[in-house]
Amino acid sequence: MRMPAAFFGHGSPMNALETNRYTRAWQQFGQSAPRPRAILVISAHWYINATAVTAMPRPRTIHDFYGFPRELYDMQYPAPGLPDLAGEIADIVEPTWVGSDLDSWGIDHGTWSVLVHAFPDADIPVVQLSINAEKPLDYHLDLGARLAPLRDSGILIVGSGNIVHNLRAMDPGTPDSGFDWAARFDEAARELLTASPADMVRLTEHPDYAAAVPTPDHFIPSLYFAGLLAAAEPSAAPDILIDGYTYGSLSMTSYAA
Repeated sequence: MRMPAAFFGHGSPMNALETNRYTRAWQQFGQSAPRPRAILVISAHWYINATAVTAMPRPRTIHDFYGFPRELYDMQYPAPGLPDLAGEIADIVEPTWVGSDLDSWGIDHGTWSVLVHAFPDADIPVVQLSINAEKPLDYHLDLGARLAPLRDSGILIVGSGNIVHNLRAMDPGTPDSGFDWAARFDEAARELLTASPADMVRLTEHPDYAAAVPTPDHFIPSLYFAGLLAAAEPSAAPDILIDGYTYGSLSMTSYAA
């Protein structure tokens, strides 16, 4: 059975504590998905100068944020790791080099703030794949496509970021709506993901790209999801799990396929 792939717009770390329409959608996804052998997550928050995977048996819960309530820092997501998956990934994506991280990272909030709702028992192994900040966008799209065989071996692959993510433009007075430019860019991304995912990098030509993607870290996980879609045979349009915006400049759209 081919495991699903997903992209979650994770938004604020506070979603880990809250129950809202986004967290309910993530919960419904977890309840409906077949139980995976492991979960491989490409999170916006592991953005470094190398391509690596976590390979420790017990990854730590990382609280990579500041200024939030104590309750959020007390949260733990004690899922096991799956060290052997590092070797599987390295073999699948050759000749691309993939390092094994034994102690520097773990499970960051881009991952656990979603998984705490989708898989609250934390009993499925979780592995993270870093985003190599030194590589062009095409590299990430291609790497996503080459990870596709993992889906046939029981691995759920998840991208976690936000297609529109501009923290400087956030407006606290608009907690549940998006600016016009944010909606235009998010809709353009939806059109490509549903009709032509292999062309996802073309979004760099969109007139609202600079506002929607001032830094690429939160956008790149969607390229891994697009690569997985492009590699699928037969190809199928993804389902939209939930869509919406928060604070004007963050898209919360989530997909599964």
